[in-house]
Amino acid sequence: MYRVFGVNGPVVTIAGATALRMMEMVYVGGSRLIGEVIGLDSNSTTIQVYEESAGLSAGQNVHPTGELMSVTLGPGMLSNIYDGIQRPLKALEDDSGAFIGRGCNLPALDEEKLWDVTIRVKVGDIVRGGDIAAICPETGSIEHRALVPPNLQGKIVEVRENGRYTVCDTLAVLEDGQGNRHHLRLSHKWAIRVPRPVVRRFAPTKPLLTGQRVIDTLLPIAKGGAAAIPGGFGTGKTMTQHQLAKWCDADIIVYIGCGERGNEMTQVLHEFGELVDPKTGRPLSDRTILIANTSNMPVAAREASIYTGITIAEYYRDMGYHIAVMADSTSRWAEALREISGRLEEMPADEGFPAYLPSRLAEFYERGGYVQNANGSEGSITIIGAVSPQGSDFSEPVTQNTKRFTRCFWALDKSLAYARHYPAINWTESYSEYIVPLSAWYDENAGANFLTMRENIMKILLEEDQLLEIVKLIGADVLPDEQKLVLETAKVIRAGFLQQNAFHDVDTYVPLTKQREMMRVILLLHEKGRQLIMRQKPLTELIKTGLFEKLTKMKYEIGNDDMTGFEDLAAKIERV
Repeated sequence: MYRVFGVNGPVVTIAGATALRMMEMVYVGGSRLIGEVIGLDSNSTTIQVYEESAGLSAGQNVHPTGELMSVTLGPGMLSNIYDGIQRPLKALEDDSGAFIGRGCNLPALDEEKLWDVTIRVKVGDIVRGGDIAAICPETGSIEHRALVPPNLQGKIVEVRENGRYTVCDTLAVLEDGQGNRHHLRLSHKWAIRVPRPVVRRFAPTKPLLTGQRVIDTLLPIAKGGAAAIPGGFGTGKTMTQHQLAKWCDADIIVYIGCGERGNEMTQVLHEFGELVDPKTGRPLSDRTILIANTSNMPVAAREASIYTGITIAEYYRDMGYHIAVMADSTSRWAEALREISGRLEEMPADEGFPAYLPSRLAEFYERGGYVQNANGSEGSITIIGAVSPQGSDFSEPVTQNTKRFTRCFWALDKSLAYARHYPAINWTESYSEYIVPLSAWYDENAGANFLTMRENIMKILLEEDQLLEIVKLIGADVLPDEQKLVLETAKVIRAGFLQQNAFHDVDTYVPLTKQREMMRVILLLHEKGRQLIMRQKPLTELIKTGLFEKLTKMKYEIGNDDMTGFEDLAAKIERV
């Protein structure tokens, strides 16, 4: 046991040499506040406290635990809501009311709940870390696979019968090569800053389908990939992540609300609890884990919340599931790093952020990927991080450093958002480097001409962007019909294809087959217009047919299951 020497906000120091280790978890003060060792030298030890430090004073006790800052992994995490250090908020509310009391430290998992467990190992089996020891139904849509902890391997010497057990009950006993015995349970602990090991990593060759046209068609992200969503206040970062969390084809969603407003997290809770999962027909919350670390919670806990979320995601990835991690927002996390760095009197870098900001961002995003697990299964973690640059300035350090470690950049545009164009992703500033790795998948599953049509759509949008500069100077009336056709087609692409209504039953989610057909008829109309112009016919004849308006409305009028409407549109275009 040691004693507090100094307190500076969430930073606590102990004078003199100690036997504490870097990243060791400790309890500080009479309220036993959770802290972590972040600095050691011969003269002092520095601790970062993850709870409100008001009331701490010199001379109070510091209790070591001998363990690294860890989370408890096991059944019961799905449908749960945690704070940044994996304290269950629902249980805390029942225990201490609407406000979290200092030093409240309830178990992350319900230690009394009984689970219907089927044991998968038998006496004599040689197992290693990552092998499945037992299974149990965690929710109606997810089977929980209790894993041998990654740091263990050996021979099973004892096994219990199938039955109902808690997360603390021993299911089997493993004997390692040194003769030490380890109890295998439904749960185990893992340090949040230590990536869980994998057998191998695969190149990204499968897309994470989201049902959002601007993403799936123009700016796709691969399963196991990483994307950044930068945007100023009011551009729709959180709403975009909500749509992705609702509709992407990941098995499990880990939503990290890092330093965001409380009302936004409340909206997440309400929406996810009421929305029906289209895959299973059950509530979406059955496959969602929320890390709620709102802006009024201790700032140091923001720094831990990112690692808590990604560690939980790695655990389910090891079971063979595909995980989508929504980090909202990494800018708030970076601000927490800046504040703590300032209290530690470290040398600041760009805009006051610590010099190690790029390496911390890299550590986070590199924990994603599409991998093969020790048990032979394949799993993935796709990381989608929102960035909140002040004044929509994409040249600020967090945005620029995030671009270095992500291959997908969905830049949100303030002018699009104010024009009620959602998702407000600017197609000229955004990019995806996954087009080439995913091309074989698109050719096989979306049609050989899908990427060709996508390329033609992008060409029209880029040409429109250039023409609009001319229109600003001399007006649209002086343009030749061929260029006017580009503007008319681009208008259909923007309003009828890229703009998507999250509150419309048909348009909120669009399968890839419908996206392909929408592109096909838009390009067919564009080609028909070119043919008419080549035959010296005025573009106004084509405009008067009302086909441009019909194509703008097709996203609402043609269902996601019945594609016959596209054939009717194509026939009308051919008859012009």
